[in-house]
Amino acid sequence: MRNEGTSIKSYQKILSLSRESATLRSVSHLLEWDQRTHMPVGGGAARAEQRELIAKLLHERKTSKAFQRALGKLIDIETGRFLVPDLTFAQQAALREWRRDLLIAMKLPTRFVKAWERLTSQASSAWELARRDNAFGRFAPFLERIIALCQEKATLLGYKDHLYDPLLQEFEPDATHSDIAALFQELTPPILALLKAIREKSEPAHDFLLLSYPKEPQMEFARLLAASVGFNEENGALDLAAHPFCTALHPSDGRITTRVLKERPMSNFLATLHEAGHYLYEVSLPQAHFGSPLGEAVSLGVHESQSRWWETRIGLTRPFWEHFYPTLQKFFPSQLGKVSLDSFHRAINRVEKMPIRVEADEVSYPLHVILRFELECALLEGVLSVRDLPEAWNEKMKTLLGITPQNDAQGVLQDVHWSLGIFGYFPTYVLGNLYAAQFFETFEGEV
Repeated sequence: MRNEGTSIKSYQKILSLSRESATLRSVSHLLEWDQRTHMPVGGGAARAEQRELIAKLLHERKTSKAFQRALGKLIDIETGRFLVPDLTFAQQAALREWRRDLLIAMKLPTRFVKAWERLTSQASSAWELARRDNAFGRFAPFLERIIALCQEKATLLGYKDHLYDPLLQEFEPDATHSDIAALFQELTPPILALLKAIREKSEPAHDFLLLSYPKEPQMEFARLLAASVGFNEENGALDLAAHPFCTALHPSDGRITTRVLKERPMSNFLATLHEAGHYLYEVSLPQAHFGSPLGEAVSLGVHESQSRWWETRIGLTRPFWEHFYPTLQKFFPSQLGKVSLDSFHRAINRVEKMPIRVEADEVSYPLHVILRFELECALLEGVLSVRDLPEAWNEKMKTLLGITPQNDAQGVLQDVHWSLGIFGYFPTYVLGNLYAAQFFETFEGEV
């Protein structure tokens, strides 16, 4: 029988190898951060090669014989049976997740991993230019190739019922297409009914939120908001990007972005709170377990629950603005100096026909996600072509939200996800909303 010292030594070996992989992954994240914030347009080709090489090295380390041997000393890789009796509950959890990740990685050949990273690097740059110029045709060839790779990925990973399942489970383990479809089918009718009832009432005045709010004071106030909820510039960076996002390199280094629309300041402020929520989750993960599943997010649904918590459960509430509104008025006296707190609070919580998901109100927001889920499935199943995607998008937007986007930049090109090959992520936004609501209800009852 193995002694306790042998088990500890074997576990530390696995953790050491896994930390090397996590460090490589953080390098990849840093390359992506730079690409989406500061990289010049001309750097795209070189960046694709850099990311491809890092992806190759990372995949080789994650599936290496050394890692398999180390893991195989404590858990049977084929059956999942633990091979030693003295493992702690936490160690058992980490070993289960390491085994799961290894089995998934081993199904993807290195040539696929390299092709995926190169294509998505190229596609994200193409998407940004296409969105800027409202030119879907420039992005469409990349999206066609991404969908083909997603279909191949689903086949390589294997699935029983629907090819969406393995893609979804990358972000929300054990969730299935049928789970999400049933949930969305249940949610849609009451949301539509609530939306209809609200739209039949008069809309709160909000013209003061459509005035010009200059960029620099917007960003100064956004930084103040971020700092107030725990964002620390010693362990984080706040920048601008075409699509707000958060990247975590390590629990000691989290990067977030926002965007400035001069005539929609709340877009910036709420995006900052949203991404700060992601940041707070990442920098709160235990540094001692960096590289271990115990130091990673449990799921993207839980991750999104933290961003939506700060964006909606905190950032849209009256008590929050009772504190911050006088400061906001000082930043923008000509725009808000004569606007009461009541009027401001009603305006930021109004329900409106908004084509952009990240700026949608709480009632409409799930419908934006349901639209994307249905289109993702149709694209992957091959019943919808990329060529017909803009028209299909606009039709669903009209049906679900009563909106026809003015152009593709407002419609099919608005989100960055598909350019990154992220099919299966969108449902986690609705799951995050549901988780956040339940977490917050419990929080209110206990605190």
